[in-house]
Amino acid sequence: MEFTIRNAEKRDTPRMLELVNELALFEKEPHAVLVTLAELTAAGFGEKPLFHCFVAEANGKVQGMALVYPRYSTWVGPVIHLEDLIVSESHRGSGIGSALLEQVVLYGKEQGVRRISWEVLDWNDPAIAFYEARGARVMRDWNVVQLDEKGMETFLKK
Repeated sequence: MEFTIRNAEKRDTPRMLELVNELALFEKEPHAVLVTLAELTAAGFGEKPLFHCFVAEANGKVQGMALVYPRYSTWVGPVIHLEDLIVSESHRGSGIGSALLEQVVLYGKEQGVRRISWEVLDWNDPAIAFYEARGARVMRDWNVVQLDEKGMETFLKK
């Protein structure tokens, strides 16, 4: 299958949001996506973009995406966080995921980062195998910690 990897453009945001919702369904959290199309568009393509995104296009349609943003580690310095690497279910196994991850790594090198980090669900064995086969280290002894909006309110009330 032929596809191209390119920088996402503002016109891609509706499809990007569709892919995010497809991922949420796959991860058994179909109601967890709160971001709106307007918010996603402003965050990625506004005056001060909060993220950079690559898309994979096949047959004139975006079939995958990789969204990254800068972070800073007090241990290693500049890093980027890979928020999502999504390939539409109909195009998994086509090489799109590998090509998107390669583009993220090239981008990281261009940005001079010392690490690229992301999370993967512990039950997503195909994704874990995919990442490990490409040299990633899955750190099973770390837990993801988050405060959502309700958690922040609870914290501030104490």
